[in-house]
Amino acid sequence: MLTPLSLADRELFLFLNSLHTPFWDVVMTYISGKLFWIPLYALLLLGLARHYKAKIAPVLVAIALCITVADQVSSTLLKPLVERPRPCHSPYIGMEVHTPDGCGGQYGFVSSHAANAFGLALLLWLLLRRRYPAVAWLFVWAFLVSYSRVYLGKHYPGDIAGGALVGALAALMCYKLYQTLGARWRWLKEEDYNLQTGYWA
Repeated sequence: MLTPLSLADRELFLFLNSLHTPFWDVVMTYISGKLFWIPLYALLLLGLARHYKAKIAPVLVAIALCITVADQVSSTLLKPLVERPRPCHSPYIGMEVHTPDGCGGQYGFVSSHAANAFGLALLLWLLLRRRYPAVAWLFVWAFLVSYSRVYLGKHYPGDIAGGALVGALAALMCYKLYQTLGARWRWLKEEDYNLQTGYWA
């Protein structure tokens, strides 16, 4: 039996998934793909290299750890634990779901795409916000990637919200770890400390 929250989640999904056209089918398929964003990742890597220079290795470790935690918690832990079928596998609405890029695996809670995207966006914002305020646009990117999963029929909005929360927690954990170990191991120096905010660079 569906709870009011689950019912609202399903109805919102059906509404958003119904807003499709052949043009947006192609666009959203590209947005959802990992290879499509390689130029963005290269640009981010360049920005990190310019900002951190010789200190980039610990930053890359923090990013890799964040994505690994977000991805594994969402895919390896929560999906088989919760066992919530993707909309396209639902026995109730599966036939109504628009899936221009196929259906994907059996379970959808939480969205790994949302966890990875929001985890990366938040961690990079925490790392770069002082020198590169425009990094906040990464949250728009994370939203687009996440919305594409609903458009393509692979996730309910609730799966996206859960994934975003997992990614945010992973980012906060990795940033705190980076600050703590950086201060202890002295790859973060006094000039990296912002007296006004109390944050390390």
